[in-house]
Amino acid sequence: MLLRLVRLDEPACKGLLDRSTLTAAHVEDAVRDILAAVRARGDGAVREYTERFDRRAPGPDGSYEVPRDRWQAAADSVDPRVRQALDVAATRIRAFHERQHQPDLEIEEGGVRLALRSTPLARVGLYVPGGTALYPSSVLMTAIPARVAGVGEIIMVTPGPSPETLLAARLAGVDRVFELGGAQAVAALAYGTHTVPRVDKIVGPGNQWVAVAKRQVFGEVDIDAVAGPSEVLIIADDTAPAAWVAADLLAQAEHDTEARAVLVTTSARLAAAVDDELERQLATLPRKDIARAAIGRYGAAVLVDSIDEAVEFANRYAPEHLELQIEDARRVASRLTTSGAIFVGRFASEAAGDYLAGANHVLPTGGAARYASPLGVYDFLKRTSIVEYDAAAAAAHAADIAVLANVEGLHAHGRSALMRSGDPS
Repeated sequence: MLLRLVRLDEPACKGLLDRSTLTAAHVEDAVRDILAAVRARGDGAVREYTERFDRRAPGPDGSYEVPRDRWQAAADSVDPRVRQALDVAATRIRAFHERQHQPDLEIEEGGVRLALRSTPLARVGLYVPGGTALYPSSVLMTAIPARVAGVGEIIMVTPGPSPETLLAARLAGVDRVFELGGAQAVAALAYGTHTVPRVDKIVGPGNQWVAVAKRQVFGEVDIDAVAGPSEVLIIADDTAPAAWVAADLLAQAEHDTEARAVLVTTSARLAAAVDDELERQLATLPRKDIARAAIGRYGAAVLVDSIDEAVEFANRYAPEHLELQIEDARRVASRLTTSGAIFVGRFASEAAGDYLAGANHVLPTGGAARYASPLGVYDFLKRTSIVEYDAAAAAAHAADIAVLANVEGLHAHGRSALMRSGDPS
């Protein structure tokens, strides 16, 4: 049996909850060295690491920026059918994210005006995997919310952009593209070099070197998250088509050998049928070796006695993607509180969320959905508090401010408030 069968009360089931994002010490150390080198030597270090790891030299101008004419020619070469699909996806993603804007907050009472004002970030960096991988969907999912938020400039780094990726960048409103990858690309965005501008925030998926680099530069710049392997949890009952469940597990497992694909079901019969389907569908899957390794290492079918138990387990697991292939799925969805995205009913595939539905596919992984949210327009806005007093309100609050300041031993704070009340002490 390819899909490991576990029961809710078994130790193996508890082990499924442990999806640590800790990285080997040698990777942490190596990334730290790369970041330090780029910070100290700028473009020289970026070139050194890019030539070493990617065997790519800069252009005649000494930069890794993709010239506009090459960018446009590559984008124009994309197959019309792919172009149409990207157009549809971009339109749907933009329509959903345009509704995420929230009005600024302002209240005024007793001579005090308080406001919360949102302003877009000046410049953001997008990391997009490249090389042998094609991820135009990641460009749309990261760049469109930034553009909707009103970000001033969007910089994209990617190791070997495909024509499809460059078309997506044009559709989404990316301003500049650099043919850079790995920790050195993250460092260039975080610290800035002569040719790569410094950004305020870095978003987008990458391998463990990219994830570690993002974690280490956090504080110098903001980041979206430290992403772990992709994951799906599917809650299914006897009404679910086994072939669809298997296909959705494989859709997650084919990402990489570390991907997590877990079924939670009330039906041993369904679990067995899904396992049979996995074998059948793997036979013709181009990335079957990757998917088989992921399922074999991390896949499981968790048997539960009821949907209530499935809900409880899912809320503890906090999956990136959660599918509900069950009866009355919408009612059950209201009880699930810790998922990055919930796909309600058998017709809502996780693949639809990855590409075309319109909700963002940049989601918290590794259990971070307990406290984190999908990428959105709000991630590209910063908020500023506004505080305004008139003279009467300043005088009325001064004594209480001074009392609290004295409790904390911060006497200059109290004096500052009292001066505005006419009390020189």
